Amino acid sequence: MEFEPKILGIACNWCTYTGADLAGTTRIQYPHNIRVARVMCSSRINPSFIFRAFELGADGVLVGGCHPGDCHYSTGNYYARRKLAVTKKILEFAGLEPQRFRVEWISASEGIRYADIVKEFTEEIRALGPQTRFAVRKGVEA
Repeated sequence: MEFEPKILGIACNWCTYTGADLAGTTRIQYPHNIRVARVMCSSRINPSFIFRAFELGADGVLVGGCHPGDCHYSTGNYYARRKLAVTKKILEFAGLEPQRFRVEWISASEGIRYADIVKEFTEEIRALGPQTRFAVRKGVEA
């Protein structure tokens, strides 16, 4: 049986989530390993969300926001970019493979790009295998 990764997607309401919705409504195929949580802005993502996802058994976390300079709230994604870069460094310092956490800037009109990123990320996580470094609660379903 092939390993099927559990991936948490955290998406900005105005861009990435809308891009994901566009991918779905235009019937673009992509793996359904991702479960998406919507936030109003990528700046609202608390690093503890990411740490908790890995603790609960997520194999990968994909964060999506508006392109820098295109934020619905003016500068939110600039704050997110800095905060998420530090979060990635903390995860690496703690021993997690850096490929398991990814940040992408995807606009509302980029449904195809969203699907391509999800496909690529799912394959990367599948190649890495299950995440066991931080998972303390095995078998938790998303």
